[in-house]
Amino acid sequence: MKTFRVLMASAFSVALGVALAGPAMAQTKEWKEIRIGTEGAYPPFNNLNAKKELEGFEIDYMNDLCANKLKVKCTWVVQDWDGIIPALLSNKYDVIVAGMNATPERQKRVDFSDVYTRTPVAMVGAKSITSTDISPAALKGKAIGAQGSTIHMNFLEAHYKDSTARPYPTQEEANLDLLNGRLDYIVADLEALETFVNGKGKDCCKIISKVTRDPQIHGPGVGMAIRKGETALKAMLDKAIAESKTDGTLDKHAAKWLGKKAIE
Repeated sequence: MKTFRVLMASAFSVALGVALAGPAMAQTKEWKEIRIGTEGAYPPFNNLNAKKELEGFEIDYMNDLCANKLKVKCTWVVQDWDGIIPALLSNKYDVIVAGMNATPERQKRVDFSDVYTRTPVAMVGAKSITSTDISPAALKGKAIGAQGSTIHMNFLEAHYKDSTARPYPTQEEANLDLLNGRLDYIVADLEALETFVNGKGKDCCKIISKVTRDPQIHGPGVGMAIRKGETALKAMLDKAIAESKTDGTLDKHAAKWLGKKAIE
């Protein structure tokens, strides 16, 4: 019996030690490879080009951080927007870098790095529109498109109840419906809309007005989303982002792809 009690006590001590060490071990995980989820359908932030290669501001920026600041191997995973957070939570990848604003609602499900970009929101409409009034009263009865499951659709649903808010799987599909006259307006990040009106929409459409940000809907800006509790990964990302702001790395990539500073 004495031997049995000693063995039981020893086993209990080992189990207790593992249980107590578990959180600490998780927090001090050594990251040698990071899998990054992105949409690949939101130029100029992230996009699959004609060769099915990822390109854009976030792609170049994150690749730079991986190589020169994080010093880890990074691999990209393309994921449809409406499943991008569930795929993170199911461990398909470790971080989301996809123009995702760190909204209060999203922070209930995931953690975010520090903000690395914050750019204006705007509405685009036909060139024939003469008024810059985009208030809910002025747009009563109008059909307004936005990518579904985004801050832009949330904004329409919250403030434009007397308009017809139409969600789209991708920004490109919303753009095409405006181009073909099936929408009166679309709303998105200004840089994404500039890419559209300077490209496919150059003959039909123009930027009507910037949108006043709603802090509860738009949040403080775009961050990298990670699973809750990944404190070591968050610390690494925050440190790399801070260094990139100081040494000009962030704004170098923003100037190339956005034509302006990363945070405005």
